[in-house]
Amino acid sequence: MQIDETAARTRFDKALTEYAQAFETFFLARLLDLGFEYFPEDAADGEKNLCRISFPAEDFLFNPQGSLHGGTIATVMDISMGHLINKVAGPGATIEMKIQYIRPVLAGIVTVEGSFVKRGRNLSFMESKLLDSDSNLCALATATWKMPKLS
Repeated sequence: MQIDETAARTRFDKALTEYAQAFETFFLARLLDLGFEYFPEDAADGEKNLCRISFPAEDFLFNPQGSLHGGTIATVMDISMGHLINKVAGPGATIEMKIQYIRPVLAGIVTVEGSFVKRGRNLSFMESKLLDSDSNLCALATATWKMPKLS
């Protein structure tokens, strides 16, 4: 399988032009063309408890078998949880993450949803689900995150 080299170069050049070293706009987020949305779990409290990321499954992100590379999947799942923590409490850090790859992603728009399983003051337990364009669950990640220190 050959990748569209022109499209890959165009995306890389666009990421170089548009990135800023900040949440949502850092280089890798621009390279992958990540779109971010945040949702409250309880509309009454207004807290951001879900981070939804969408991005196109481009051929330059595929493995030799022709599906979205597991490293790309892991990266975006990690980003979904990290950006949610940042929205809620400030920058955190991944302590550990486990991913179950359930089915391949071959094309289309991918959706990743990061959420809290249990939010703590020092540690939080999180999950991230990756869905293909038909809303099939393709990967599930669970993770432990170090919460930022509160002043």
